[in-house]
Amino acid sequence: MALRGPAGLGPGSRRPLDEAVAGAVEREAPALLAAGGAPEDDEEDDGRGRGLLRWDGFSAWLHCVCVVGFDLELGQAVEVIYPQHSKLTDKEKTNICYLSFPDSNSGCLGDTQFCFRFRQSSGRRVSLHCLLDQFDKDLPVYLKKDPAYFYGYVYFRQVRDKTLKRGYFQKSLVLISKLPYIHFFHTVLKQIAPEYFEKSEPYLEAACNDVDRWPAPVPGKTLHLPIMGVVMKVRIPTCHDKPGTTQIVQLTQQADTNISVILPTVHEVDIFRCFCPVFLHSQMLWELVLLGEPLVVMAPSPSESSETVLALVNCISPLKYFSDFRPYFTIHDSEFKEYTTRTQAPPSVILGVTNPFFAKTLQHWPHIIRIGDLKPTGEIPKQVKVKKLKNLKTLDSKPGVYTSYKPYLNRDEEIIKQLQKERYVASLMPLQKSISPWKSPPQLRQFLPEEFMKTLEKTGPQLTSRIKGDWIGLYRHFLKSPNFDGWFKTRRKEMIQKLEALHLEALCEEDLLLWIQKHTEVETVDLVLKLKNKLLQADREHLPVKPDTMEKLRTHIDAIILALPEDLQGILLKTGMT
Repeated sequence: MALRGPAGLGPGSRRPLDEAVAGAVEREAPALLAAGGAPEDDEEDDGRGRGLLRWDGFSAWLHCVCVVGFDLELGQAVEVIYPQHSKLTDKEKTNICYLSFPDSNSGCLGDTQFCFRFRQSSGRRVSLHCLLDQFDKDLPVYLKKDPAYFYGYVYFRQVRDKTLKRGYFQKSLVLISKLPYIHFFHTVLKQIAPEYFEKSEPYLEAACNDVDRWPAPVPGKTLHLPIMGVVMKVRIPTCHDKPGTTQIVQLTQQADTNISVILPTVHEVDIFRCFCPVFLHSQMLWELVLLGEPLVVMAPSPSESSETVLALVNCISPLKYFSDFRPYFTIHDSEFKEYTTRTQAPPSVILGVTNPFFAKTLQHWPHIIRIGDLKPTGEIPKQVKVKKLKNLKTLDSKPGVYTSYKPYLNRDEEIIKQLQKERYVASLMPLQKSISPWKSPPQLRQFLPEEFMKTLEKTGPQLTSRIKGDWIGLYRHFLKSPNFDGWFKTRRKEMIQKLEALHLEALCEEDLLLWIQKHTEVETVDLVLKLKNKLLQADREHLPVKPDTMEKLRTHIDAIILALPEDLQGILLKTGMT
């Protein structure tokens, strides 16, 4: 983000007054048009005090719903896309087709649920719903949507049917969304998919209409979401929740008599169940994920592969895993060649696979987890061993962690603690006393890895943690990983926004009416326009500014405008809302 200070708030260019005002009106016009105007003809009142376009409520949660079936001539094919106006490219449809069915070797009879993630086609317009943008700022960093990827949540049914030539009924109901709310969408599918397979399209249309009437996915609020006679009660986490805790939605006897399903979490998977076969090696896996190492999970079915990959990604929370990950990956995936080539080192990605072909194709990858069928929660399976990669020949190889990686830290039998936030990064923030309302906000100090490493000698976790090992080596490796890069960029952005917010607060404490008495009309108009731009920036970038600060700034702007001649007042009042 470019740091623009009110070099800010002193005089700008010395052009004639009428030219300055006219240019300002021209610059502000697009923002005014975007902010106001009459409602469209197809807007409707959603009963919550605001007008919504048809399907806006649906789009806040889902991109579309797909039905994927099997055609003897075409193979897997998208039979239905709902709502019908939903846009998917041919490449995206192909990915959805192949990712919505288990590999033939999986032998998934009955009903199976799993999740996949695929890249949005390049070249298509990135369409981000305005409500999602608005609420994204309040989400924990690991739940923020990634505009480049879609999630697919699948309910697959395969049952014998002698009336069909193939001898089996095979169909998937798939929810496509930008939101990584795995547990929530799997629960939705459990409620609607079985009946859909019996009642077909009219039932699906009714379910989508229910979703369209849902309240927006506001973080921190308890939401009641009715769908086909069932009411789900959920709460989406916020960035203000205490790390390491879950705000469980409680059932109250009086008000919640109509609640059918209460979800304690929208996004978490059962990490303990997924890690059970490799529990003794969970700390090593945590290190591999933390450092962004290439990792493959070979599993017997898409359910096991997707759950394990998602558990790995979640295990470094509250850090976000910034590299790519594919809970279920097939040989038909559009990135298959990119991720399996031997002409370069394996990329920083976690892949979940079930096809035996991958045992040979990915033999050159440095870390491979082979798991068997996951046991029900509560059952402790036989612990797998760490084995050498050369022993992995086929998918028939025994379950195990195949790697030559040597962990930096000694194994601790208790629950692994997350890495503490680096206190060094906070020291890059300039002191508040260095912020002047009449100068640009001061810039952050540069992050210097070697300087940071020196601070670990006196403040590092090796001094207090019961876990012994090469903490310095772990940190040095972590600083080179995409997870650190993503985390640091997020923290840097937060600190820059904090500086901008503090600069706004400093402006509000100034006597601006006294300032304009000592400056020309051109300089005063320039000041008003810069203050209005700062208000727009605060709204657009969701700066952490107190509401009373914004109100004070608007009051300042109004007072300055009223101190100008009437002709200028009329023009400036038209250049934006104060």
